[in-house]
Amino acid sequence: MAEEYVLNINGQEHVTTQNKPLLRYLRDDLKITSAKDGCSEGACGTCTIMVDDRAVKACVLTTKLAQGHAITTCEGLTHEEQEAFVYAFGVSGAVQCGFCIPGMVMAGAALCRRNPDPTAPQIAEAIRGNVCRCTGYKRILVAIKLAAAILRGDEKIDPAEERGDDYGVGKQIFRVDVRKKVLGFGQYPDDITEKDYPDMCYASAVRSKYARARVVKIDSSKAEAMEGVIGVLTAADVPHNQVGHLIQDWDVMIAEGDVTRCIGDAVCLVVAETPEILEKAKKAVKVTWEELEPVRNIEEARAEGAPRIHDSFFAFGNTVQLKDNVCQSRHVTRGDAKTALANAAHRVTRTFTTPFTEHAFLEPECCVAMPYKNGVKIMSTDQGAYDTRKECAHMFGWDGEPERVVVQTMLVGGGFGGKEDVSCQHLAALAANKYGRTVKCRFSRQESLNFHPKRHYMEGTFTLGCDEEGNFVGLDCEINFDTGAYASLCGPVLERACTHSVGPYKYQNTDIRGYGYYTNNPPAGAFRGFGVCQSEFALESLIDVLAEEAGLDPWEIRYKNAIEPGEVLPNGQIADCSTALKETLEAVKDAYYANPGRAGIACSMKNAGVGVGLPDAGRCNIRVEDGRAVIYAATSDIGQGCNTVFCQDVAEACGLPLSRIGNGECSTEAAPDSGTTSGSRQTVVTGEAVRGAAFLLRDAMLKVERGEAVPEERVSAKGDGATHTYADGTVFEVPAEQLTPGHAVHPVDPVAALKALEGHEFYYEYLEPTDKLGADVPNPKSHICYGFATHVVILDDEGKVSEVYAAHDSGRVINPIAIQGQIEGGVLMGMGYALTEDLPLKDGVPQVKYGTLGLFRATDIPQIHAIYVEKDEQLPVAYGGKGIGEIATIPTAPAVQNAYHAWDGKLRCSLPLSDTYYSHRAHRD
Repeated sequence: MAEEYVLNINGQEHVTTQNKPLLRYLRDDLKITSAKDGCSEGACGTCTIMVDDRAVKACVLTTKLAQGHAITTCEGLTHEEQEAFVYAFGVSGAVQCGFCIPGMVMAGAALCRRNPDPTAPQIAEAIRGNVCRCTGYKRILVAIKLAAAILRGDEKIDPAEERGDDYGVGKQIFRVDVRKKVLGFGQYPDDITEKDYPDMCYASAVRSKYARARVVKIDSSKAEAMEGVIGVLTAADVPHNQVGHLIQDWDVMIAEGDVTRCIGDAVCLVVAETPEILEKAKKAVKVTWEELEPVRNIEEARAEGAPRIHDSFFAFGNTVQLKDNVCQSRHVTRGDAKTALANAAHRVTRTFTTPFTEHAFLEPECCVAMPYKNGVKIMSTDQGAYDTRKECAHMFGWDGEPERVVVQTMLVGGGFGGKEDVSCQHLAALAANKYGRTVKCRFSRQESLNFHPKRHYMEGTFTLGCDEEGNFVGLDCEINFDTGAYASLCGPVLERACTHSVGPYKYQNTDIRGYGYYTNNPPAGAFRGFGVCQSEFALESLIDVLAEEAGLDPWEIRYKNAIEPGEVLPNGQIADCSTALKETLEAVKDAYYANPGRAGIACSMKNAGVGVGLPDAGRCNIRVEDGRAVIYAATSDIGQGCNTVFCQDVAEACGLPLSRIGNGECSTEAAPDSGTTSGSRQTVVTGEAVRGAAFLLRDAMLKVERGEAVPEERVSAKGDGATHTYADGTVFEVPAEQLTPGHAVHPVDPVAALKALEGHEFYYEYLEPTDKLGADVPNPKSHICYGFATHVVILDDEGKVSEVYAAHDSGRVINPIAIQGQIEGGVLMGMGYALTEDLPLKDGVPQVKYGTLGLFRATDIPQIHAIYVEKDEQLPVAYGGKGIGEIATIPTAPAVQNAYHAWDGKLRCSLPLSDTYYSHRAHRD
């Protein structure tokens, strides 16, 4: 007779005969999904629970060992504890993507039960085993301290904060998703279970162990014969065996006789009734390999006679034949850099390298797909529902009818660019369509590390010159990227690296050449900063060397060259009225000069929106449903908080409380395409579309209140920020003052007016044209707008980063709580890039696990001072917001390098930096 294990979970007795990880018992057997599975390796802390009031990771405890102990999850916290943590995390801005938050709450609650009045260092130590990739930990530390004070009775909960009675632009407000993320009941794809879809089965790919190998034979006969195995799919089962975000060069599965291009390439897809059967079946598949010599780096990729990773690829309706391993190239020029540099009074040249790095989002890739109407539906965690629809439709050969694929974006546990490409979505969809079943496909943490695109490795040589007074005169640089096995977003990332390599300064002679090379390394693609982290590290480090040559200090040379409104950026675009780079420099001046010999400084700019002449529309449909204005825009909120910003936009335009505003289903079936969550575009581009739709709703509400005829059931318009063009061609100019927060005209009783419009829809599309790269115009408009920033990093007596001052011009601050956490999280991610993070490869194979990536923990963080710079005059778009998601990371690495350069005079041209406080200690866990 099997041994029984009796478990006390949340005050109830449960019995099982299986000795398995407690996390799997909680999630699979009891359907307790607040304990998240981020790694199953004990490295990330997302599965933290309480065992006898002590924080324990559920993935490392078994059901056998859990006997005799009181086990508590978020669901089992007292009502007082739940409310304290919801309020504290909401009012402190401690929630972004939310995947780590239930684990943080449990670690915090365990501490508070033992120590009702913990200090900040005690809190940091208590959550040291819990990774957060979004917040930079500071907001979480503040939140746990506040929760403790509430539970002691020293602080009180203000229900109005969560209710959102005053929810306009610029207000200190809760995010709309705080409660479900703090208590863990919000659904990420992995939280969808057989309770939701009783016919659910499971799929996972058998993947290559080698970066480059020929698939000689795939023998799946033993696996297919196993009871509970539904089937095994290979490349022969795929209608069109290639996908890709922009370039279709990524094989869905590698066919027999073909050659793999990187570790993790799929060779077959096993589908089974249970996860346990699935794992056994995958091991039963026998693949015969012919291992081949891989192309390991850029040097090998461009060597004469190098194996070609791809002979061709398909892009934008055309097949492109390749003669070498160059995936993409860009050449950005303006003026005459050669002559300017030849005549420069001072000129410096250095070569820089930056590594591949891993996004390390807390939620591994997961999706659930099912047969739906005449196609499939995918419930996914990704950064663009319409992009995923396009890629999956292409795989099925449904390019002409992509609506047969419906994609719904669930909660997304972090992305940072790493979830722009399809990963498991197309595989689950393929199996669901083949077998007529609901299919879950979830990556293990190591599978995620091996598979999804990374930050590009860069080798770059930069030459910068200035005149006698220190005015920049020209830049010449060559940037080489290792884009790995597949293109992903190589072209756009390379382009941003090139166009932003000039920095936020005022000079007009540039010659920038960029090349992205295919290798057999893991693919590289989008990552927070989108290529600019690499090129700005090089430029801003070089500026300090040039300043020394010219006899200026680093702050002074930057201030002298800083762009101002009305001046011309190096790409020719005229800086708009909101430009506040000099103001960010002024904001950190005192901190910089107060720490001679231990302070480093760096500036940056970052575009908002796709720009460069490409179509980049924001679209929104507001429907009045049950007396609420429900916002439909297919935009992924990956933690940056765009769903909250949209509610703020509607509240500001219409005068409605949060209780009368909501976010509708984010899916390709329910909501219009508003583009990818990438390029810091959602606050600006979709935000303006939301505001446009809200103004249409507001105008209809005013008509209702005045007793005028109720408008038609669907009102549509397009706009460019200041004017609306209705479907009938009528043009309406929005009064300028109404485009500024606090100046909209609202109905006296907005709730009553809204109710009278039940069932009505208000659709708006925002598209502001930009000029393509290299446009033959004097002052091309490359992007809608730019954000600007200056960071100062200060070292202590040991050479440890003790303080960071991060001053940001992100336009109008839409949500002060959210922007603070975004800046803090971006700074810490930039510090990791500078000091501890790397992705070492051997023959193209990552030599890391999640716990050895070098991620900073709560006990490692410096004091981060987030400074917001807002000018009185802002752009008349999206209430003046310009986005913060990407730029928050960019200036940190060069500021850290420049701090060490000031410290010991040594210029460190490679990341992660060598010979620092962090290289002399065992940072990796």
